[in-house]
Amino acid sequence: MALSKPAEFLQGLVLTYLERLNSRPIRTKSITSCIIASLGNITLQNIAGAKMIDQDSVVAFGLFGLLFGGPVPHFFYESLESTFPENSSKMVFLKFGIERLLFTPFYQFLSLYVLSRFEGKSHEDTMKQIYAIYWPILKANWQIVSLIQFFNVKFVPPMLRVLFHNMVGFFWAMFITYKKRTDDFRRANIVK
Repeated sequence: MALSKPAEFLQGLVLTYLERLNSRPIRTKSITSCIIASLGNITLQNIAGAKMIDQDSVVAFGLFGLLFGGPVPHFFYESLESTFPENSSKMVFLKFGIERLLFTPFYQFLSLYVLSRFEGKSHEDTMKQIYAIYWPILKANWQIVSLIQFFNVKFVPPMLRVLFHNMVGFFWAMFITYKKRTDDFRRANIVK
């Protein structure tokens, strides 16, 4: 009997999430994205052995998730489905191509820019960092995340695509945090 309590709790949590996803999709996706992005950032900081958590970075990732990480993919996937509602193999590859070649470069730039600005960096410093890390991050995204995103477009129901996108984003947030911290560290050592 004791083992059924966690299962009942989890089932109730999933049902509540799906209900909220149906009744308030943008709010639900935004809050979920905020939590996942923040946890990804905190997790990498802990793995990296940070003596103190960089709260500015956590807040930046959380704000990005709340304001952009939920709504932007929501509207993208929604418009993708309404523009190409058919799920034939041809349409799946078209959706996948649009996601990888149009949405991903835009979203990657948006995330790097907004995260740096939320961390308090100037526009000039933000653009220098983007210039240094955008292409390696975008290339890594195409190499590492493409198969996962194909799965997302092909098999995940449209209602759950942003959640899936954000779950992948948990690990991607760790990767971006690592790249940004490495670049910040490199820049700090150049200045000295």
